[in-house]
Amino acid sequence: MTDQAQLVHLLATRSARRGNFTLASGRQSTLYIDARLTTMTPDGQRLIGRLGLSTIRSAGWGAAAVGGLTLGADPIAYAICHASADDAAPLRAFTVRKEPKGHGTGKQVEGPVAAGDHVVVVEDVITTGGSASRAVEALRREGIVPVGILALVDRQEGGRETLEALGLPVHALATAEMIIPLIGSVS
Repeated sequence: MTDQAQLVHLLATRSARRGNFTLASGRQSTLYIDARLTTMTPDGQRLIGRLGLSTIRSAGWGAAAVGGLTLGADPIAYAICHASADDAAPLRAFTVRKEPKGHGTGKQVEGPVAAGDHVVVVEDVITTGGSASRAVEALRREGIVPVGILALVDRQEGGRETLEALGLPVHALATAEMIIPLIGSVS
């Protein structure tokens, strides 16, 4: 089984559920994907790190770092950072807070990134594109240059198009269309 097929299987069996849910976007859905049930596991981290790094390299984005809006993006960014450790050009990881810190330096972007750095914004699940859009805005305010968006899952509900309208290419490691047929399959 390929790394992508393994990841899709993990997402379908661990993270995806059918029912009636209110999503972070406020939308109602019969599909819920709690990506953290996959992204915060050793085998999920291994697969996400390898696939994410491979996708970033194949896209030719030339990024120095990966990260996104906390909390969903954090384990994905760390997995990719770790997977890149032995590369000639390893990627650093960063976190974008939902609001600037109210004390200390008052930073919204945390980690080893600075103005002028080219970065990939990562997202766990794209629905409307709102979380990744907020991360892009925060990064641009600090002079950091987003060059692409990497999603773990694209729900295929218009979020990709919203993000592409920001002038950024979007790649997803999995889609709802890939996951739905496998929901509830035996591990």
